[in-house]
Parts: sequence; structure tokens; C-alpha cells
Amino acid sequence: MKKIFFLLNLSLTLSLFSVAQNSAWEKKLFIKGNDTLRYRILYPLNYDASKKYPVVFFLHGSGERGNDNELQLVHGSRLFEDSGNRQKFPSFIIFPQCSKDDSWSRMKRNPSNNDSLGGMLFPTDQPIGKSAGLAVQLLDSLANSKNVNSKRIYIGGLSMGGMGTFELLWRKPGFFAAAFPICGGGNPESVKLYAKKFPVWIFHGDKDPAVPVSNSRLMNNALKKAGAKVKYTEYPGVGHNSWDNAFAEPDLLPWLFKQKRK
Repeated sequence: MKKIFFLLNLSLTLSLFSVAQNSAWEKKLFIKGNDTLRYRILYPLNYDASKKYPVVFFLHGSGERGNDNELQLVHGSRLFEDSGNRQKFPSFIIFPQCSKDDSWSRMKRNPSNNDSLGGMLFPTDQPIGKSAGLAVQLLDSLANSKNVNSKRIYIGGLSMGGMGTFELLWRKPGFFAAAFPICGGGNPESVKLYAKKFPVWIFHGDKDPAVPVSNSRLMNNALKKAGAKVKYTEYPGVGHNSWDNAFAEPDLLPWLFKQKRK
């Protein structure tokens, strides 16, 4: 058993070492009063300060919370740092890090245990959490930057970050150009605030033991009824790490970067 734990820790350490050595991702701090949001930014390839670029804002899962400003890059960063993708889709890529004792969304388990209703509940009568609130303020500052195309700000995330994606959509309706929540969930009643003609691509594995796939099915149906331009991809036999499949989708980035807020 000790050997297994040693190998797992070694694997994680090597993965983080690889991330840490990639100097392309600059470490940043967003400070408001006594609160700090740590984030990493990948600048557009051949960055030109006289141009405006799109922004991709990506929210990590619960396992990557902390204050090291490293862990949030474990999943998804390689997709965006790929030289071919950077050449085709020049943009700012932002990976913020949620603090250890916080979450990107307000979520609680569904006490009815009725999976057809979604395995989780997402109340909308609670104030935004500290990390998510800082993320919103960072987004606002980015939108006001002279180098950002405010009509092409995209949001995505996995697991807890997929839930955070749905939450920030209703907390900031009309702000984003598109969204791609992966193995997440949200409040189906909130979609009426942002769904009309809004492009969303949802991903989930049908064997997910951590976040029931019913959450994404529920949101997909609600978005369709509300008039969203929703795409839904469900992976048969795939567990919680459906992000690996989503990141491998050849149409994900072309679909994302062609969206523009009107």
C-alpha cells in the first residue's frame, strides 16, 4: 500500500513539475482588499499589444483547489498551450485557482436522491462565494482591458468548475460569448436568464460516479426549452474524467472561437 501511495505521489509530483517548468503560463495575483485570487495566464502567441484578443476563462475541479497557483493547470492546460492551437486561436487563456475551503458554485446534494431530478441542487438565493466573486471581478477587469475583445469572452470548466460555469452564466447574463461545462451541473430554473440563442456545449460521461450524468441531461433539456443553441455530448462507459474526451474533441476549439456575443 505504501508503495502505491508513493507511486501516486511521485506521478503527481512529476506532473506538477512539468507544469511548473512551463514558463509560458505566467503567475498572477488578483487582489481586492484582503482577498486574493491566484491565477495563471497564457498570452497569445506572438502577442501584439495593439490588438484585441479573445479570452478563455477555465475553472478547475475540486481536487485542484489550493494556494500554490500550480494545481489548476493539471487538467486542460496542454490543450491550450499546444503550439498548433495557439497559432490557430490566439487568445488570453486564464486558469484561476479556487481556495481550498471554497467552491466555484453553491451546491448541495439532493436529499430526495432522485437521480432523474439531478443528483445535486444549486440554490440561487445565496450570495456568491469568495473565490467565484473574485473571479467575477477579474473577469470585469479583463473585459475593460484595451487588449481584450469583450465580445469574445468564453467560459468553461470541469466537475466543480463545470458547476461554476453554469453559476457564472446566470450571475453574469449577457457577458459571455459561449460556454463549455464538463461533468458539471446547475440550476435548470436559472437558464431563462441567459439561454436565448446562447451557445453552450455540455460534456459528461454516462458512468460518472462523482457527478451524476442526470445533472447535465437536466441542464441540456432546460437549455433547449429556453431556446439556447445547446450541444450535448455524452460518452458511453466513461466515468468522471470525461474532460479527457472533451479536450480531445477536434471541433471544440473551432466551435468555441467562432462564437461572438452580439
